[in-house]
Amino acid sequence: HILPFLKVDKGLENLDENGVQLMKPISNLADLLKRANEHHVFGTKMRSVVKKASKAGIARIVDQQFEVAAQIIAAGLVPIIEPEVDINIPDKAEAEAILREEILKHLDKLPATSDVMLKLTLPTVANFYEPLTKHPRVVRVVALSGGYSREKANEILAKNHGVIASFSRALSEGLSAQQSDAEFNKTLADSIEGIYEASIK
Repeated sequence: HILPFLKVDKGLENLDENGVQLMKPISNLADLLKRANEHHVFGTKMRSVVKKASKAGIARIVDQQFEVAAQIIAAGLVPIIEPEVDINIPDKAEAEAILREEILKHLDKLPATSDVMLKLTLPTVANFYEPLTKHPRVVRVVALSGGYSREKANEILAKNHGVIASFSRALSEGLSAQQSDAEFNKTLADSIEGIYEASIK
């Protein structure tokens, strides 16, 4: 069963003094959500980026994500909340700890009728997002590859039970316009199979 999602964010603001990139204002959100419903879209996606383990910065990102998510839920759609942690920052594990705490605060405040999905960077510590995968307001936690190679992303994903892949960069690794149809299709099929196997472990 394939469910359609709509990207609603308008890109990222410049890096702020707290080391994060908030979403730009989404001025036409109400109209986007109306049209999404008309086309039977299931949910939405919106991305922010964390480049520093700053409690103030990460709190702002999560506040903004859940603020927009409330409007999306009110329109009858399921939001994918995506606060990506940059895999190259030296304090990645600390940023993830702050992020998990801030997300849980907001999840605990959601009414029983409000469900969300979370799209998060593969964590430094295995099963670190288990409290999120088990939260009653979370439909699913999916992982972004964030620049890891497909092999590395699959290796980390397999150690995180209850989390499935939402890879784009890792999925397209090895694909080229110069390949024959047969080569392209085989590379893509092998990629999908590896990511699927890592998702169900």
